[in-house]
Amino acid sequence: MNVDMLVGGERVGARDGGLFERKDPVSGELATRAAAGKAADAIAAADAAAAAFKGWASIGPTARRTLLLKAADNVEAMQDEFAARMAGEIGATRAWANFNVMLAARMLREAAAMTTQISGEVIPSDKPNCIAMATRQPAGVVLGIAPWNAPVILGVRALAMPLACGNTVILKASEICPATHALIGEALAGAGLPAGVVNVVTNAPADAAEVVAALVAHPAVRRVNFTGSTKVGKIIAQLGAQHLKPVLLELGGKAPCIILDDADLDAAVAGAAFGAFMNQGQICMSTERVIVHEKIADAFVAKFAAKAATLTAADPRTGGKLGSLVGREAVDRALALMEDAVAKGAKVVAGGQADGVLMNATVLDGVTPAMTVYSEESFGPLVSVIRVKDDEEALAVANDTEYGLSAAVFGRDIARALNVANRIESGICHINGPTVHDEAQMPFGGVKSSGYGRFGGKAAINEFTDLRWITIENGEQHYPI
Repeated sequence: MNVDMLVGGERVGARDGGLFERKDPVSGELATRAAAGKAADAIAAADAAAAAFKGWASIGPTARRTLLLKAADNVEAMQDEFAARMAGEIGATRAWANFNVMLAARMLREAAAMTTQISGEVIPSDKPNCIAMATRQPAGVVLGIAPWNAPVILGVRALAMPLACGNTVILKASEICPATHALIGEALAGAGLPAGVVNVVTNAPADAAEVVAALVAHPAVRRVNFTGSTKVGKIIAQLGAQHLKPVLLELGGKAPCIILDDADLDAAVAGAAFGAFMNQGQICMSTERVIVHEKIADAFVAKFAAKAATLTAADPRTGGKLGSLVGREAVDRALALMEDAVAKGAKVVAGGQADGVLMNATVLDGVTPAMTVYSEESFGPLVSVIRVKDDEEALAVANDTEYGLSAAVFGRDIARALNVANRIESGICHINGPTVHDEAQMPFGGVKSSGYGRFGGKAAINEFTDLRWITIENGEQHYPI
């Protein structure tokens, strides 16, 4: 499959004709050949977005809403194509692709609903005959940098609310799934958004730093949002700071799932397994640590291991419950973490096998702080069970991480579970639900090394608009000079 960039409403190749390839992680065959954009291509996309900004910012909310709703319909209509591209580029299952399309469409519809919620206020002024207002206005061009792991959800999320707020956008596609991200541009452009309002830039991995630097530095780019690793997020934040541009970051995670001693074990097992192994554990919210009260630990681990044993990996085109990891390096990393833990006393109670990029759901019991997997993000189908004696130790373990994105607590006593949830250092926490949970209207984001700022609903309006103070002087004024 050949993939072009979308710049100023036109599908274009790289100016120097460069291309790069993405291989199918399962078969090793060519999945995508995409335009290898460089700094000049990035600047052209930013120029196109800048040229389109005035017109897009000036249209009424109903017009923007109509176009975003049409874009949502287009995304849903392209479900089969999204699934095919996700299977080929990242080894995703059909279930994960369908979920991506469903939530992405909801995000566009939620953004459409927000077009009339970008409000301000009248503020009483101490100055006689003065009306003072706080108003929100679109910021300008917004750069969205999206990852590969939930490509439709996170690609659309990078654009939807910025567009609703009246900004024009550039999607810097992931080098791992350029065809999937390019299809988002097609869905939006096909809805009738004016030329230049949505632009998509693709680039070879070696040129990523150059392309991102050029986009962040462009004077028309006024906001940046990035979803990805904490390591790269720090680089993006530094670039934004150099140019005094606000950056919204959603980064890595090491999500804890606390199982209290009064939990419904069957519900806890189901929630923990979904949180740990959906999309092979390659989700920022994936449950990485199951923290279990020792009173129920044996019973929980037995049930959890039995559940994990049913989650085997296969070529996603065969309809297995788990698909492939994104590449062999991801498998090697997970296996290395497992082997280190076993060497230091942990026990593999489920899984532990890999065949190429296919790795079955794997559960480690008896994980301690001495093991690398205790602190490092695995980003694979590998979950740690940590046994604790009481709620206080559970909280200490949950918070013993640099990350703070999502968390979960399972327990029948809701007041007790809520007390625990309130003390977990995370931007998101679910009681009697899995760590993997996202809704378009919710304020989504983390704390600590998981980033800052919030995607979703009204919270995102603050991220993608400028708050302005405007006064109207009405009547005679008196000045001291």
